[in-house]
Amino acid sequence: MISLTVSERRRLTAIRASWLFDGTGSVLIANPLVVLDGAVIRSVESGGDVPDGACLVDFDGATLLPGLVDTHVHLAFDASLDPVGNLAARDDGAAVAAMAASGRASLRAGVTTVRDLGDRGYLSLRLRDRADQPTMVLAGPPITSPGGHCHFLGGVAEPTEPGVRAAVREHVERGVDVIKIMASGGTMTPGTRQECAQFDAGVLRAAVDEAHRHGLPVTAHAHGTQAIADAVAAGVDGMEHVTFWSAAGVDTPKELLRAIADQRIVVGATVGLVPVPGLAWPAEIVSRIQKIVQNHRRLHELGAPFVAGTDAGIAPVKPHGVLAYAPPMLRDIGLGPAESLRAITSVAAGVCGLAHRKGRIAPGYDADLLAVDGDPLADKAALQRVRAVYARGALVAG
Repeated sequence: MISLTVSERRRLTAIRASWLFDGTGSVLIANPLVVLDGAVIRSVESGGDVPDGACLVDFDGATLLPGLVDTHVHLAFDASLDPVGNLAARDDGAAVAAMAASGRASLRAGVTTVRDLGDRGYLSLRLRDRADQPTMVLAGPPITSPGGHCHFLGGVAEPTEPGVRAAVREHVERGVDVIKIMASGGTMTPGTRQECAQFDAGVLRAAVDEAHRHGLPVTAHAHGTQAIADAVAAGVDGMEHVTFWSAAGVDTPKELLRAIADQRIVVGATVGLVPVPGLAWPAEIVSRIQKIVQNHRRLHELGAPFVAGTDAGIAPVKPHGVLAYAPPMLRDIGLGPAESLRAITSVAAGVCGLAHRKGRIAPGYDADLLAVDGDPLADKAALQRVRAVYARGALVAG
């Protein structure tokens, strides 16, 4: 069994590489020297001298990037053929152990921050601030309707304004960082349909109002067009998937597309997957992909902000750490090479409420670094060739 440890290190660590992507720019910086002072970045220079007494680590031929930020994972799901059934078979202790293994897999792949948008019974909060885990932004169990999508995770609320307000308050009291609400059904839950809305606009608006009253953002799981429209009307901060799924195919509602962009609602594109021999997408998904991509392209053209929410954990093609496979799919919907990297670093950190300390390689920021072989702007596979990962200044080993 492979276990992940955090290596001992001297207080000052100087890291040199051939190139650096700082998380906000559009080009690579040559010959960078990044000095880590414990868990914080002390300095970033092109060329620079190694401070006296610092331990020098040289990644020749590599590019340094900020640790990656995945805005949509499910640590409780194990990326198997039956993630729901496997979770149901685990008691809380076993579930937390499996979730910790998922977090370590994320770290090894260079994903140093994750936003968990659906656990069971707030179990993810037990992993918060553990040294062997990524930095975590947590939603707890998603708020859903009775029998609704992912009801088995424990976030069921009566589909009324008082019902969702009470559910939001419970989440606040438990210490979550973000509210996730299931505006539509989903494929993982028998008896729900992706095109069907689960809460009406007034109820969603009450949930958003209650969350905002407590200073928390809201992101909505939203596939069907009506659920998307209701979420937009409710004033959500973000939406996951945004497929405009209908019973017959995919809608293209021009005014709704424009409204999402005009309101600057963050689109969590469900991108990033690894090829698994013998596994194929269901026909109902394959038949819709082209139109979904076209709608996302139009949203991008209109100026809607995009991040990569991989949905890690829900299937074998979505293992934990899959974010390195997302940029090529972001490029397919129109994001440029540097823009795609910003979407999984600085932009994603901002969506997670961590723009002040994550997603950039800059003095004063957390020492979360990823070293990869090659140029990730020119080579779409470079992020998959991990040389080293630093999380809060400590070298990740596994």
